[in-house]
Amino acid sequence: MPPARIFVTNDDGIDSVGLHVLARALGELGEVTVVAPDQEYSGAGAAIGALHVIKPEIHRVTMDGVHAAWSVTGPPALCVMFMRLNAFGDHPDLVVSGINPGANVGRSVYHSGTVGAGLTARNGMIPSLAVSQSVPGFGVEGQGYHEMLANQRWETAAQVAVAAARAILADPPPDAPVLNLNVPNLPLEEIKGWRWAEVGQGPPRSMSKAILEPKLGHEGAFTVRFDWANENPQPSDTDTGTVQEDLVSATWLSRISALSIDTPGMDDALDRLFAR
Repeated sequence: MPPARIFVTNDDGIDSVGLHVLARALGELGEVTVVAPDQEYSGAGAAIGALHVIKPEIHRVTMDGVHAAWSVTGPPALCVMFMRLNAFGDHPDLVVSGINPGANVGRSVYHSGTVGAGLTARNGMIPSLAVSQSVPGFGVEGQGYHEMLANQRWETAAQVAVAAARAILADPPPDAPVLNLNVPNLPLEEIKGWRWAEVGQGPPRSMSKAILEPKLGHEGAFTVRFDWANENPQPSDTDTGTVQEDLVSATWLSRISALSIDTPGMDDALDRLFAR
């Protein structure tokens, strides 16, 4: 039986430490190909960009411990889309995105490029895993600043990812959902365990206000400063609350689906518009 083919990407760029640690760790499960953005694309969600404007390019790069590595001048979902179109050979058995600095929980799931890569794989019915890790001093939602990453326990998140990836490869779930994993930034032996969790409705600490500040020497131009609210503990059954309690949160994510809602006013408005 041929080795598993594993495709690894991220939204922090090809030079991210978390990406390199994850790709090397996954090598024990099969043949790893890395295809990641050439620069930071945090917050890109599942965007592929305006292809006719960005005119994306692919460049071969050198990365120790992997089968092949490439950088793409575009966001992580575009990396996965190129993979789905066989730019890098046959479809992989698994797509893994991460390790992202800053847990992607609660509302950040909507905007995360890490999760967006997984959702794009799901569109091609390829199982995927999004791996993120909390950043002390910044909260569990959003991206950490570079100086906050010096003490990241990347190997902990990588070990969790390998365990989950092994299980998915052994028994792929139906309909190729995305497993969103969020890992506390602790040594593995200090993590209290793990929990299946709902997507939280609120962040542990949110931006409370955006303030426009004039840019010196540029009339009519502004920079934006954010004010942060106080920390806000979340329910234990949510992904946010789970990570706050030093547990790994695990959440299956699937496609956006339609809702069935009784809306007589909307029905009447559209019926009148198209009345013949």
